[in-house]
Amino acid sequence: MTPAGFLRLALQTVAAPREVARLLLAMRLSREAILTALALSVVLNGLVAGISFVLVPAEALPAQFGPVFVAGILALELAVTIVLLGVVGRALGGTGRDIEIALLLAWFHVLRALAQLVVLLAGLLSSALGSLLLVAALMAGVWILINFLEVAHGFSDLWKALLLLVIVTIALAFAMVLLLVLAGVSPETMAG
Repeated sequence: MTPAGFLRLALQTVAAPREVARLLLAMRLSREAILTALALSVVLNGLVAGISFVLVPAEALPAQFGPVFVAGILALELAVTIVLLGVVGRALGGTGRDIEIALLLAWFHVLRALAQLVVLLAGLLSSALGSLLLVAALMAGVWILINFLEVAHGFSDLWKALLLLVIVTIALAFAMVLLLVLAGVSPETMAG
């Protein structure tokens, strides 16, 4: 894919996410290609995290919260998210397969890395511009995910996809808190 083609597909994802989801699923990529795309999305997000740590050092974060740690957490989060979106989606009457969800999330996370980089660079120029772009990226992200889930599961409306996203987000929040507690991260370690 050329850079111009990538940019067109990224913009089309925001404007017409259902069509892009159908296009991606119609490609019938192999399991290996999809897993490679997931790995690439994790690496890209880890690189963006590394860039952000260099450009905007956060003294509140312990040293172990570097790009490799972020990539590891993201990889774990992606694996759990794929399973949860599949299981809960099918419980809600969906028909999506985990590998299809993985493909759509791989593309979503590549776009997420790009959006984070744009927000980071804009924030360096103007914190107000960075904040505005962050809100826009969050809203676009929710819109894209809801539409991707509707297509992946064959839901008849966006409300069921939104319900799925809310349920899985709550479950992930509890899982992440548990994981951080098990890893020994607490408010005291963050502060000191």
